[in-house]
Amino acid sequence: MKIEGSVALVTGANRGIGNAIALALLENGAAKVYAGARKPETITDPRLTPVKLDVTNPDDIAAVAGLAQDVRIVVNNAGMGGGEAQLLSGPLSVAREVMETNLFGPWEIARAFAPMLAGGALVNVLSVSSWWAMASAPAYSASKAAAWSLTNALRVGLPETLVVGVHSGFVDTEFSAWTSAPKITAADLAAQTVKALLENRIEVLADEFTTETRAALSGDLDALQAVKPY
Repeated sequence: MKIEGSVALVTGANRGIGNAIALALLENGAAKVYAGARKPETITDPRLTPVKLDVTNPDDIAAVAGLAQDVRIVVNNAGMGGGEAQLLSGPLSVAREVMETNLFGPWEIARAFAPMLAGGALVNVLSVSSWWAMASAPAYSASKAAAWSLTNALRVGLPETLVVGVHSGFVDTEFSAWTSAPKITAADLAAQTVKALLENRIEVLADEFTTETRAALSGDLDALQAVKPY
């Protein structure tokens, strides 16, 4: 699809992957990029158009959809890890918040903007965790698996919209600072996402770990979980 001259919305655009994608869209000719964040004052790049957007708040979503009627590309990037909710301990209320942020937020965004996206694109930033479960982050893994299923359903339900699922392993951002596993940069992931849009590709497999995990889906579960990022 054509990015040049288009208008985009990126959620969670104040830092990390979201900020990198927002800037990559501008660098590829987007006329305007609405940068969504819970605290819009954290959007400091003057080339971006800050909007207050908590993806778990239906009022915020409705307000942005009413304001940004010119949007043709939506990038669902805002996310939450929720590591406090461990598999057998910790508050399940945190896991529910992860689901609200990583699944229901993007779903509600898709509903609100679907009428504007015929001939445009909806990008869901997912993860290798769509397929590769982490016992240390069960809420995150479950939310990304559900979001992958949602992405596939949106692709069927919005046939006039390019629906892109972006999958990667660890990205060198604050979110993944806890691990020393190999990482790609946010700029690299953003460049691959933009390239997929330009080439009308529906899936991004951003690194070797993700590519190997995706390929292992056709095998047994032991082989799938045996794929390692290092």
